[in-house]
Amino acid sequence: MIVSSFMPAVTQMIYDMGLQHFLNGITFECPEIALKEKEVAVRYKLDGKELTSKEITEIFSRTKAEGGTLYYVDEPILESIAPDLIFTQDVCDVCQIDTESVAKSAYKLAKSPKLVSITPNSLEDVFNNALTIAREMNQESIGVNYVNGLKERIYNIVDIQRINRIQSKSVLLLEWIDPIFNCGHWIPHQIGYAGGVDLLSHPSGDSIVISWDKIVKYNPEVLIIAPCGYGIKRTLEDMKFLEDKKEWNTLRAVKNKQVYIADFAMFTQSSASTLVDGIECLAQMIHPNHYTIADKLKVKFLNYYS
Repeated sequence: MIVSSFMPAVTQMIYDMGLQHFLNGITFECPEIALKEKEVAVRYKLDGKELTSKEITEIFSRTKAEGGTLYYVDEPILESIAPDLIFTQDVCDVCQIDTESVAKSAYKLAKSPKLVSITPNSLEDVFNNALTIAREMNQESIGVNYVNGLKERIYNIVDIQRINRIQSKSVLLLEWIDPIFNCGHWIPHQIGYAGGVDLLSHPSGDSIVISWDKIVKYNPEVLIIAPCGYGIKRTLEDMKFLEDKKEWNTLRAVKNKQVYIADFAMFTQSSASTLVDGIECLAQMIHPNHYTIADKLKVKFLNYYS
């Protein structure tokens, strides 16, 4: 079986489960290890361009309004790979190529592949997706072991809260800065397992634009900024858009130095293992006196005021 993955989260889970020997044909934004080993079959029209959050938003909005897309399949590459199975997604056509776009290219192939859309809304959906991936690759038992191990890590986090009677804190996690987007889909569930509650979030639904006035009134204890597609260094460049707000210094999270910059991949990149990493990091951000994390995760976030 030859499998292509046009969703970075799926590629990550295939590697996590040790099934990468089936894989060829990935996207330009898949994990680095895959980019070194596999053929890239999906490209991005803005690749290499330095743009602000606002500029990216404007380009995506204009392109979508015109019925276009910023992603495309390298059809000669895909023809040479000749996959039996392609994993696609329909969570967000802003962040990644969607199933409809893939289907238009797959239809032209001499050998017609099976398309499987991985489209989670909740954290439990993500775990079920891992099982689906393994089952579609005829490796279901590997998927079950993978998911069980990850859920055990979550149970350990929750046990610490139960044993220490830790009270939840109010949290706000932002998926975009300019304009400001709240967090949606599985991220509110991650926050909940980590001992927080985000009352401006949209559990199991799309993230949406929220007003600065709502944030000021909510006044969270902990503020986490993790724009989709951004690493820590890139996010730091856009922090000026928040710091320029006149009420910025009045926020509890700012006053108490509980503002964190985090790598997007732990939240908006929906591989099961990466999201569990995110829960562990969230627990340390929200309740620093009760949690420690693995050294490899310490580089995934930073306190903005440390």
